Amino acid sequence: MSTVAKPLAGIKVLDISRVLAGPWCGQMLADMGAEVIKVERPQSGDDTRHWGPPWLSGSNESAYYLCANRGKRSVTVDMAKPEGQALIKQLAAQSDVVLENFKVGGLKKYGLDYASLKALNPGLVYCSITGFGQQSPYAHRAGYDFMIQAMGGLMSLTGKPDSESGGGPVKVGVAITDIFTGLYAANAVLAALYQRRDSGEGCHIDLALMDVQVGVLANQALNYLTSGQVPQRLGNAHPNIVPYQAFATADGHMIVAVGNDEQFRRFCQVIDQPQLAQDERFATNGSRVQHRDTLIPLLELALGAQPTDTWLSAFEAVGVPCGPINTLDRVFDDPHVKARGLKQTLPHSQAGEVNLVANPIRINGESISATTAPPTLGEHTDSVLNAIGITDEQRLALRQAGII
Repeated sequence: MSTVAKPLAGIKVLDISRVLAGPWCGQMLADMGAEVIKVERPQSGDDTRHWGPPWLSGSNESAYYLCANRGKRSVTVDMAKPEGQALIKQLAAQSDVVLENFKVGGLKKYGLDYASLKALNPGLVYCSITGFGQQSPYAHRAGYDFMIQAMGGLMSLTGKPDSESGGGPVKVGVAITDIFTGLYAANAVLAALYQRRDSGEGCHIDLALMDVQVGVLANQALNYLTSGQVPQRLGNAHPNIVPYQAFATADGHMIVAVGNDEQFRRFCQVIDQPQLAQDERFATNGSRVQHRDTLIPLLELALGAQPTDTWLSAFEAVGVPCGPINTLDRVFDDPHVKARGLKQTLPHSQAGEVNLVANPIRINGESISATTAPPTLGEHTDSVLNAIGITDEQRLALRQAGII
């Protein structure tokens, strides 16, 4: 049992978001100790509950749903019905934070928009996650991670050049824009809660997937803004550092991540090509970037002569950053991953137990990950509604009417 003091203990979060970006934010807040109540549709729940296979053995839970809902409590409420809206308003009145990712204006007809809930709870921190934000020429559009990776420029940077076999734009292998948006949302919520300590006032946080995608273009955005040159796809190579890419070996592939000129000198000694580090075309990172097309074939030839593990041992011995390209079975069998406890096993009400990925944040040497599994649909409806004064008889009537 963790002894880490949970920094958000006592904070109540009403999570009426679905799929990934909003739930990822809610999971982060739950890991930090907040009480997160996940409001879902009766019978069907969060869309991701149906995004399988694979399914957790012994249950009807999809792996996708399990990845983003650790530590929460599930309540089923039909917000399309007035009685359901009244229940959500009661919960919001007692909450510190509301998370939602409906289309712009979509909650107003239910009286669950920021203005309506602020009137009930002036200290409420209300976080809206949409594709394009509250004010945008695209505000009416739905936003999906894949589409935003394309529109926001990420896919123009990911994949092999058109001139190579298999060239063309490629999305990242996980919904990275959704995840980044969830992390930005969690940061924004924490900042708003901190500000509220002094002002007593809540606020409306407006987060757009498109804004986040542009915001995390990082060095590639600045490469363009600084030079006026549009960056092109480089496969596994780096636009600003050489050599910093994947290489074929005698029995597979590995990555080399040379970050400075001294590392390059040691790299050249290991591959028995010390003269390359003395060549004025390759002696500095700037010159290596300029002469990339000449240098890389020479390195490919040298690295193809030995198996991956031989190179990894030799480079690690002299402090040259490198690593294997692991499949996920090897990832979770890695000594580091095991030592850091990144695979987390928790009790599950249907399956007995469930394997999850732990939160990577550690405080005083311990993980902050929540210690309860993602909830089954409506698992906590009775206990949560009982806590706001909804009696057994009232809940029975609501259930018979399909409201909960």
